[in-house]
Amino acid sequence: MSAPGSELTGWNERSRIDGSAISVRELRKSFGSKVAVAGIDLEIAAGSLAGLVGPNGAGKTTSLSMMTGLLRPDGGQIRLNGHDVWEDPVAAKAIIGVVPAEARLFDRLSGAEVIEYSGRLRGMPAAEARSRAAQLMDVLDLAADAKRLVADYSTGMRKKAALGCALIHNPSVLFLDEPLEGVDPISADVIRRLLTRFVGSGSTVLFSSHVMELVEQVCDHVTIIDQGKIVATGTTDEVRGGKTLQQAFIDLVGPRATDEEVLSWLGSSSS
Repeated sequence: MSAPGSELTGWNERSRIDGSAISVRELRKSFGSKVAVAGIDLEIAAGSLAGLVGPNGAGKTTSLSMMTGLLRPDGGQIRLNGHDVWEDPVAAKAIIGVVPAEARLFDRLSGAEVIEYSGRLRGMPAAEARSRAAQLMDVLDLAADAKRLVADYSTGMRKKAALGCALIHNPSVLFLDEPLEGVDPISADVIRRLLTRFVGSGSTVLFSSHVMELVEQVCDHVTIIDQGKIVATGTTDEVRGGKTLQQAFIDLVGPRATDEEVLSWLGSSSS
């Protein structure tokens, strides 16, 4: 019989040497009697652009919150480039960038100031933070609005500014929760191109999304989660199985309404 904890110790060593940027083992979280995440395992290789998809309430945001150290799990372990998120949080958080679904920025700062401030919070010298902020504003197509207050930014502009805040310290692993939710097509294209460029340099991205077409277009790895459990994970082609990702998702998760007669009155004449 193996000693207590030896299995996870062996896994920790494997995750350090096999090139995994994100290694999750037996991750669990409940809220009262509600099981939000039911013991998931996940491996994302370094240099991947990975998508996490699932229906509303599937456990995507809860999983990302635990992976980024924002929510303590009930059990399991998370390692990012070999750093345990909960045993060595300073080292783990130093190498990640995070864009939550509801990005909360300092509204009374300008776009350039809020990105520069994020760099300063990361310990960057003022001149370097200011220079990188200006470069990010340019790449994110925000240069013309650099001096406008964030309070006056549109949803798409705020998403791009939040991405700039997450990237300014050049993280090796980037987490994004619904990065294109409420974003206009032009801003969405800017974000897509930047993420592709970022991963091309060897960094890793994991993002949640409801937009199957986006995941199918840009992701090399896809994980489908439903009711707190992973129902499929692998390369995009493996998960699709010769179908569109949308169809594969529906086949795996299943339609939410099965009785077509429930709304038999809908669309009928009321006269």
